[in-house]
Amino acid sequence: MSKHETKMTRWYWKQVGGTLIEEFPAIKKGPSWGARLLDGIIIKKGKNKIAHPSDVNIEGKEIIIIQSKNKRLCMPLMGQTLFSVSLMRKFHPKSIESVALCSETDTVLERLFLKHKHCKVVVCPKSICSTTRISIHK
Repeated sequence: MSKHETKMTRWYWKQVGGTLIEEFPAIKKGPSWGARLLDGIIIKKGKNKIAHPSDVNIEGKEIIIIQSKNKRLCMPLMGQTLFSVSLMRKFHPKSIESVALCSETDTVLERLFLKHKHCKVVVCPKSICSTTRISIHK
């Protein structure tokens, strides 16, 4: 996750509370498949803290999946958000909500995306996701 996407994920977590697990390994690398890390998982009603994936059990818990992109809502972000729900079912959570966290929406794509009942779009405030340029003087 990029520095800006980490800021976005943490901003969203602060809005909803619970336990945040960053870079959650939904799939570990295998001989014929790649690893799949989710930008964040929030355990609703969990302690308000950031936890390591090995320190938590999400079985039977209500979770929110976060997929963050510091750009307009796009099809790759929508795909990550949608298919992450299927990847997380093997962990047997009580419920799954999946959030496409972006810096700007796309009204056409958002209307299509919201037809998937577990998915939603959240636009992060510009003050959180804006890029700050640093000048280096020689």
